[in-house]
Amino acid sequence: MPAGGQKSMAFLLLAINLAMYFIVTVIAGWAINHSIESMPQTAASLEIPVRLFPIYFPMGNMATGFFVVFSLIAGLVGIASSITGLNNIVQWNVANLMSAATFSIIAWGLTVLAMGLACKEINIGGRDGALRTLEALTVILSGTQLLCVGAIHAGIPAVSRSHPWGGAI
Repeated sequence: MPAGGQKSMAFLLLAINLAMYFIVTVIAGWAINHSIESMPQTAASLEIPVRLFPIYFPMGNMATGFFVVFSLIAGLVGIASSITGLNNIVQWNVANLMSAATFSIIAWGLTVLAMGLACKEINIGGRDGALRTLEALTVILSGTQLLCVGAIHAGIPAVSRSHPWGGAI
């Protein structure tokens, strides 16, 4: 694939991931806000050990708290990774591609962690529509972020072959 194709594919994947990470962050933030607002009514009738946790999630199951928190973290890191990655892809030299590759691997690792918690929540069952949407987006993002990592890594040898000093194309 020519370097222009790798550049446009990486740029497109980063733009799509930016939009999806934003949606994940909004849904996870809503879930945490909903849980904090409804916590006094729902947690008052629960047993003592459940009251020890700072946030009680009335929707979902016992894996919901971990899943929502890690989805929020993965979403925020993914947004930061996508924004810096878009900037680095525009520069298109070896140093910036290495930086974009590092950030995208970190975002992918956190997304895979959130996806694992989503799989656990799916396995337990008993969740509502917003959590199903968050689970689906997390699973899709783990795949598209992996493709993005591959597209960025595929561009590094092409740039280093054409410019040994890593200059811009």
